[in-house]
Amino acid sequence: MSKIIRMLDSSDTTHFEAMDTGIEFDYIPHIFDKLTTGDNRLYGLFLDGQMVSMSGYSIYSSRYAMLGRLRSDRRFNGYGYATELMAYVMNEAFKPGSIHWVGANTEEDNLPAQRVLERIGLTPYVTLHGALTKDPSTFESGAHPWQPITDLARKREWVDKYYAQTGAVFPYECYYPFPGSTDLFQDDDLKQWSFYENASQTRFLITKYDQKKHHYLHAVYPWHDIALQPGLWETIARDYWELKQKTDDDTYIWMDLTREEAQTLPAGHPFELPSPWVLYGINRVTWKGKANSAGMIG
Repeated sequence: MSKIIRMLDSSDTTHFEAMDTGIEFDYIPHIFDKLTTGDNRLYGLFLDGQMVSMSGYSIYSSRYAMLGRLRSDRRFNGYGYATELMAYVMNEAFKPGSIHWVGANTEEDNLPAQRVLERIGLTPYVTLHGALTKDPSTFESGAHPWQPITDLARKREWVDKYYAQTGAVFPYECYYPFPGSTDLFQDDDLKQWSFYENASQTRFLITKYDQKKHHYLHAVYPWHDIALQPGLWETIARDYWELKQKTDDDTYIWMDLTREEAQTLPAGHPFELPSPWVLYGINRVTWKGKANSAGMIG
């Protein structure tokens, strides 16, 4: 039996469609072309020409790669093909010298996926709820919204202090958080994202637009007192209703909350709290050390 792993292109859609993944409504066929071009890669493990496992990665800020799109043919479970493929994809992601960190984000109850990630050397960083609401009024107090920040240097000062210098996990997109670094915060992103700070300049907020299944105002606030800060939710609400008017479709506020933050929400809070996601990852130095020990790289 011949076994190969190779990069996929748009013509490999038929191989994917022939897999028995058990996923009834999968988004991948609709964006297969996109997942094989630009900053996205897909790879397949083939047995005698039949694809039995698929995975890939996407690059963010030129320095980070996120593994994902792991799909396996149920008829070939139990042979370690998913682990073999994911290890290969991780090593491919690290081949460009520019990639400093590779990770994966998986639902907390997806234990098989977590076992695969741990086998290839990734370790958990943080568990986050993608908390959703369409009703910001619960936390509003009638206070004035916060002051917008337009100066790029001031924006960078905030993210450097709370993310780049500490390595704290930053929610770069919905479903895609990364450990902070200077490289993560490119000028183009900082210019596009809306920044605000309170009157005493002791707190800041970032709001940014994202779209996955729905439209989202992604609100980033690196403190635990989200229900207590006057003006915070007036600021979020103003941006949310402005976005809602533009989309005229299902639109939510998304905030990434740790398990501890979710547990401290007051009774009657407005958030939906779907199953949390666990961020796994490994940096280049650790990966290279493990790869050298295994004789995988020179």
